[in-house]
Amino acid sequence: MAHILIMGAGLGGVVMAYEMKDLLGNDDKLTVVTKDPIYHFVPSNPWVAVKWRTREAIQVDLAPTFARRGIDYKAVPVTKVEPEQNRVALADGSTIDYDFLIIATGPELAFDEIPGLGPDGYTASICHVDHAVEASERFEQFCKNPGPIVTGAVQGASCFGPAYEFTFILDTELRRRKIRDRVPMTFITPEPYIGHLGLDGVGDTKGLLEAEMRQHHIKFMTNTRLAKVEDGKMVAEEIAEDGSVKKTVELPFGFSMLIPGFRGIAPLRGIEGLVNPRGFVLIDKHQRNPTYGNVFAVGVCVAIPPTGPTPVACGVPKTGFMIESMVTATAHNIRQILDGQQPTHQATWNAVCLADFGDSGVAFVAQPQLPPRNVNWSASGVWVHNAKIAFEKYFLRKMSRGETEPFYEKAMLDILGIGKLKKTTESV
Repeated sequence: MAHILIMGAGLGGVVMAYEMKDLLGNDDKLTVVTKDPIYHFVPSNPWVAVKWRTREAIQVDLAPTFARRGIDYKAVPVTKVEPEQNRVALADGSTIDYDFLIIATGPELAFDEIPGLGPDGYTASICHVDHAVEASERFEQFCKNPGPIVTGAVQGASCFGPAYEFTFILDTELRRRKIRDRVPMTFITPEPYIGHLGLDGVGDTKGLLEAEMRQHHIKFMTNTRLAKVEDGKMVAEEIAEDGSVKKTVELPFGFSMLIPGFRGIAPLRGIEGLVNPRGFVLIDKHQRNPTYGNVFAVGVCVAIPPTGPTPVACGVPKTGFMIESMVTATAHNIRQILDGQQPTHQATWNAVCLADFGDSGVAFVAQPQLPPRNVNWSASGVWVHNAKIAFEKYFLRKMSRGETEPFYEKAMLDILGIGKLKKTTESV
């Protein structure tokens, strides 16, 4: 009998629980521990922030589904990870021992690294559904007295797609309210160019997104570092290639949403051999930590080096399908270890992304996510907006049913040549 413990119940954690359960024996035990008992579909947060969705419309109560699948579940935050002792400590004073630990916690949002940033400061966020709900209230107040809007991401961010999405969704909503003409919009980003996305671009994302910015009269600043945020204004620095400050700009705003930098969660930070200095979990090609062989990690909590040096720090995004490929590799590798074999499965890290712009959008496929790539494609159109709506409904249904990849989904992905596991020649 083996006990597998999963930390976190976001996208990576929930899909991990379903896939791992499918591969375990009847005597094996699977436990999920998380601070939040409700799953929210994070890609819909930009819609929540303009009241195109309610939080209830994008959530799934995990407890009944986990119970039906025979997955133990504890909605208590982890306060400390003790890999030497093979256990975690919880906020209620209890501990959980494990044979295998899968870390799927997502990141901690580093609002505190910039004075005035975040929901407790002067800018909104869409990183969590609670933030998105609060952002919707701020936006409603803003619309009563329109003014400048500043959106984008700050240094250290690694999730740029939602920043672009929310910017264009705001533009669409402002036009629907007939007040877009009263709202100058500026997009700031640490990316070296528009459409970099932390991936050095995918297909022609540079051309597509720059064209969208110009068409929608949205000014933009790249290589930008945010110094501080105050009530109604922020100070941004444009950084030169040599790292020096090229220009300092004061940007007034009546409403702002900025993606913060990410770091590992507090219970992980500082554990030598487990995480890097930023608190992200170190893994090998099999998703396994090199120091603690019974610890695996999937999702945004994983340490991935940037695609290359940039004047301002840009992290690498971990998109949904990429995370799912990590999950599949991890589940199969743990199964191999339980069978007395060495792990051989590697995630493809393929990226399939739909970025909604309110009434159109941009889609891209990167195989693998990091260059050089075998497939490097992007396209735009109204179909992207409709496709994302359909995917939202489909994915929430899968989560509520306790499924990960129905046979028809796998068949479609196989036809498109989009796989989750690399074809390797390693012997078992």
